[in-house]
This record gives sequence, C-alpha cells and structure tokens, in this order.
Amino acid sequence: MSASGSVPRDPDRDPGLQPERTRLAWRRTTLSGTVAAVLAVKTALHGGVSAPGIIACALCCVLWLGFLGVAHRRIRALASSPGPAAFAPRHATAAVLYTTAMAVCGAALVL
Repeated sequence: MSASGSVPRDPDRDPGLQPERTRLAWRRTTLSGTVAAVLAVKTALHGGVSAPGIIACALCCVLWLGFLGVAHRRIRALASSPGPAAFAPRHATAAVLYTTAMAVCGAALVL
C-alpha cells in the first residue's frame, strides 16, 4: 500500500481484460448450452418420436433460448463500456435457473 492508504496501480495491468475474459466465458457457456440443446433433440428423436420426448425436448429448447437471452444481454453490457455494471441479481438468478432446469431436462431425457 502507498502512504495514502490506497493500493498502488500496476501500470502493466489492462483494465479491459477482465470484461473481455468474462465476455468470452459467456460465449463458451452459450456454446455449451447449444450443444446440450442439440443433444437433447437428438436424444428425444433417437428412439422414435414420443410425446414425453418431444415435450422434454421443447422444454430444453425454450430454456436454452431463455439462457441465450440472459447471456446476450450480459455480453452486450460487457462490450458497451470498459467498466460494465455489476450483473443484476435477477439476471444471475435467471441464468442459474435456466442452466439447472436444462440439466434436469437433459437428465430426464437420458433416463
């Protein structure tokens, strides 16, 4: 710490790197969700078309679209300014719920 009590700034540190890494992490997560949704469709249609399989598949796709919306909103916020606002708790909660529900639907398709 400096004499004034503040933490000295590292001149080599780029403050834009953290939002960039976070944006890339959101992109990877949406890609993983896309793969999970595609595998859900493949699993639902593999053994023949059935009503429960189609319902679970449709639910996975709707949940994926919801997660995609939350992720896209966050990616835009990260790209819009060098110091983006904190992730809103309701958006974070929605992302967790979408992800958890997709995992449950995927497990239901496999079983």
